[in-house]
Amino acid sequence: MATTDKLFAGSIPEIYERFLVPLIFEAYARDLAGRVARVEPQDLLETAAGTGVLTRAIASRLPVHARIVATDLNQPMLNHAAAKQSHHQVTWRQADALALPFEDQKFDVVACQFGAMFFPEKVAAYREARRVLKPRGHFFFNVWDQISENEFADVVTESLATLFPQDPPRFLARTPHGYHNVEKIREELTAAGFADVSIETVDHRSRAASPRDPAIAYCQGTPLRNEIEARDASRLEDATKAAADALARRFGNGPVDGRIRAHVITATG
Repeated sequence: MATTDKLFAGSIPEIYERFLVPLIFEAYARDLAGRVARVEPQDLLETAAGTGVLTRAIASRLPVHARIVATDLNQPMLNHAAAKQSHHQVTWRQADALALPFEDQKFDVVACQFGAMFFPEKVAAYREARRVLKPRGHFFFNVWDQISENEFADVVTESLATLFPQDPPRFLARTPHGYHNVEKIREELTAAGFADVSIETVDHRSRAASPRDPAIAYCQGTPLRNEIEARDASRLEDATKAAADALARRFGNGPVDGRIRAHVITATG
């Protein structure tokens, strides 16, 4: 994983929230929040909270006395999340999932939406989640399936390879879609001490009003932008247009609709 793969700063948080959240994150946030709500946690920790799409979904499903601590490595993402969040039971805190600043056995649930792929040491992060969980507490998280099963991301990645043939930007394939082997995930959770692991593959549809919306979402609202600008900072719009044109060729010039697929994991300590 490149150093810039974890950097969500500048205008990325705003574009991420505006374009990427409705495109690919909201449906899975509802799914994960429903699973969390069924175990009725009183104290919940969220890691890699981003701009708060899962935080909002969970807060809307839990009673007002439930306490939620939402954390992320990137303070700019938390700032954007806090500005949109009105639920008083949520506390925002910058934290590294590999070194959580919380006491042992503090939380009933740890939840993480599409963050595990960014952890440089997966087993260490899972051990931290287990450490802060109460006995028989639940760890809920999801990860994207391979990029070929997520159509918009795949088309965008291939389009940028034609624009930068000598050094294709591979962020999407490398990191968001680079941690999809369910047996490896199960093994790493077991190595971290989780005794009961279940994994379900869940399909949704990714929809947008035009091909340009997902092109902006991926090229300008994720760390893929960092890769594009590292190659040629003047070509961000060229890259966005190339992605939009490729999406239009595949899905049409009007509203677009593509498959997204993720693995949803529940682990009990």
